[in-house]
Amino acid sequence: MFPKMMNDNNFYATESGKERRNTLHDDDPHTLGLQFAQRERLPRAIGLACLFMPLAGVLVLQPIAGGWWILLVLWSFVWPHLAWQLAARSSDPFTSETHNLKADALLAGVWIALTGVNMLPSIALAMIVFITTMGAGGPRLCLAGVVLMAVACLVTLQLTSTTISPASSSLIICLTVPVLLLYPLIFSWVSFRHAARLEEHKRRLQVMSIRDGMTGIYNRRHWESLLRDEFDNCRRHQRIATLLLIDVDHFKTINDTWGHDVGDEAIIAITRHLQLTLRGSDLIGRFGGDEFAVIMCGTPSENAIAAMERVHDRLTAFRLPSAPQLALQISVGVAPLTDEMTHYREWLKSADLALYKAKKAGRNRTEVAA
Repeated sequence: MFPKMMNDNNFYATESGKERRNTLHDDDPHTLGLQFAQRERLPRAIGLACLFMPLAGVLVLQPIAGGWWILLVLWSFVWPHLAWQLAARSSDPFTSETHNLKADALLAGVWIALTGVNMLPSIALAMIVFITTMGAGGPRLCLAGVVLMAVACLVTLQLTSTTISPASSSLIICLTVPVLLLYPLIFSWVSFRHAARLEEHKRRLQVMSIRDGMTGIYNRRHWESLLRDEFDNCRRHQRIATLLLIDVDHFKTINDTWGHDVGDEAIIAITRHLQLTLRGSDLIGRFGGDEFAVIMCGTPSENAIAAMERVHDRLTAFRLPSAPQLALQISVGVAPLTDEMTHYREWLKSADLALYKAKKAGRNRTEVAA
């Protein structure tokens, strides 16, 4: 039973460490830039591929050179993947992808001009530019995209002398309407996935801010805030509660003799013993390197002492797989909440004095505050 319990704790601690590393990695500007470029890749690829047929349907009626057809094929089917490669290989993916979006706007203006500003394909192209630039960079990037698209359209009209013919045939309408319906749907789905990842990232950051990275229990800062709240609630509603401070006996000797890895395993093992013995409502925190603290709500000191005796008994029979000769022991200070206490730090001080009393009396024991 106990070896498996230890493995489960190691797994929990490893997962917690992985979560912390992944979260820190996700905060890296290069990684954020790659995620930004990846987010734009799918809508661009599907949107431009779907635009090929409406644009081709209009351009086939225009007197344009063959080179424009080659450019249309490259833009529709090659450019989305090339844009991703440019961003992915860049030292600054975010800036690179922003340039890609501006290139999208420029080329959209070119195709609007070459189609003679044909109404429905032009609306589809403008919609894609508006949605992508607004979603990626807000009004500022959207305005830049609109300006680039308009300038490119006017310059292309001037250079190619294309006749403006805004009317869209029934065929062009049928080919363009799916783009108008499909692209916003795809972009919304990608945005939803991004929002879900952000929410998960926020959750992991919140966990990291209140949990100890090794053991997964509350860190000292958050545990003390829980202690303050519990103290106030107990005083207000006349509830009983007991505070425990727990210290691993001779922890420095464990680290010096067996190494810090074994010391970490000892901390995790004791954490697991506390979690198995105490109730789910008891608030366990890592108070220091080898110290734990527990708030036992609605529990008299006698019950707290009995619970700690069970922990002592379990530790007597337990051995770490990596150090079977090592016997883990703890000293415990117990402090019931009293009416004389006016501040939660007085409660904490009382438990600390009881812990000192346990150490002075020989360790591996539980003592109650006088």
